[in-house]
Amino acid sequence: MRDHGGEWAGILPGQRTELLDFSANISPQGMPAGALDAAVKAICEADRYPDPQCRALRRKLSHVHDIAEEKIVCGNGAADLIWRICRCLQPAKAFVPVPTFTEYEAALDAVGCGITRFPLQADEEFCLNAEAFARSIPEGTGLVFLCNPNNPTGRLLALDDGRRILNACRECGAVLVVDECFLDFTQRPDAHTLAGELECAPNLIILKAFTKTYAMAGLRLGYVLCGDAHLAERLSCEGQPWPVSHPAQAAGAAALDDAGYPVRLRSLIEAERDRMHKALAALNLCVIPGEANFLLFRCADISLGEKLREKGIVLRGCADFPGLGEGWFRTAVRTPAENDRLLAAMGEVLDRG
Repeated sequence: MRDHGGEWAGILPGQRTELLDFSANISPQGMPAGALDAAVKAICEADRYPDPQCRALRRKLSHVHDIAEEKIVCGNGAADLIWRICRCLQPAKAFVPVPTFTEYEAALDAVGCGITRFPLQADEEFCLNAEAFARSIPEGTGLVFLCNPNNPTGRLLALDDGRRILNACRECGAVLVVDECFLDFTQRPDAHTLAGELECAPNLIILKAFTKTYAMAGLRLGYVLCGDAHLAERLSCEGQPWPVSHPAQAAGAAALDDAGYPVRLRSLIEAERDRMHKALAALNLCVIPGEANFLLFRCADISLGEKLREKGIVLRGCADFPGLGEGWFRTAVRTPAENDRLLAAMGEVLDRG
């Protein structure tokens, strides 16, 4: 089973309240109050099938993103949509930078797709050279995945660089999937999204999710914005019937009404991420300057995760990411009090050697 962090099912119920989870990059603000109320009220409709087309939610998303409803597809989390894209397009070849979210390769492997990796370098702090990446797309590539900001490195791609890669994909006939699930944690998401290119880019798919931004991981709700309405229809038909539950649809629509939530979230994350970066660096750790709600770092003590677990804290070990390996860890950025607890525990563990 693949490890994405946030795995609570295998933890005994009595131990869950004692553990502080830094392995999953979820909003530390919790679900918006209006979204939680809407999800609870929607339980009363559990005797009915949910809207298979998510009409009310797509209508709101259409207004938020200024895009036609028929170009929006909702799914059971972002992972559901990643797998749908691969099943729908059935690419013979795909191009993926590494390290990045491992679910892309898992979904590509499932449809027998050949994968070419573009390695990002630790000594360059995992920055993606867009010109080199665009130039390296192999002939015959049908699908390219990008994560912006990238998971687990947190590095953010400039808009012009994204456009360069999109143009290269268009020229070679590839569909570009840009995963922007963590973009709302950055300071200027509107300055980095490729959503403005959708109108004239039928080969572009943008992946979004409520999972991280609105702390709705357990409800499972993601969506894609497609440059091509016909492709959106194909993706919709590729999924299972009724992919999004009543509570998830209701919570998503209500979350979009809370305009202040993302603003407060970005302010919290920026301050705490910068503080954590400095504190981790002071512990002689190699910290990658990410711009999302998590930080990637390398530690000489590869047993750091096990030692912190003994103190009731869970990190995401990144040894399973292609391009990383033992000694790499990812930590979420949470509330000041929670971050203080993590930093204190790390200081104790590393001081002991």
